[in-house]
Amino acid sequence: MKILMDTHIFLWMLSCPEKLDKKRRYELEFPGNEVFLSAISIAELVIKSSIGKLSIDFDPLALAREMQIDILDFSGIHAVTLAQLPLHHKDPFDRMLIAQAVSDRLNLMSDDSKFLHYDCPII
Repeated sequence: MKILMDTHIFLWMLSCPEKLDKKRRYELEFPGNEVFLSAISIAELVIKSSIGKLSIDFDPLALAREMQIDILDFSGIHAVTLAQLPLHHKDPFDRMLIAQAVSDRLNLMSDDSKFLHYDCPII
């Protein structure tokens, strides 16, 4: 299974893994699954850190690589898909993650109930 993590799932893995239920922990740790962190999530973390909305004391890219999590770049195809998404969700970072999941047929791992309105499997 190919899994794209929402930004908060990545943060939970790092700082409070107890927030991840057994199914999610299993899917993230199962060797047969391919787990992705979007470059969009990295941008979200560093932007929110730079404006004081979030405090991070680590390099998210380096840490993801160390954890053997694949980085998913945002492409032109993702941007075209983003333009076609209905406006069920207005957060631009989340909309870009949804566009990536829809375009690349990825399972999106998130606690955000608004993601359920889109045409991609949610874990």
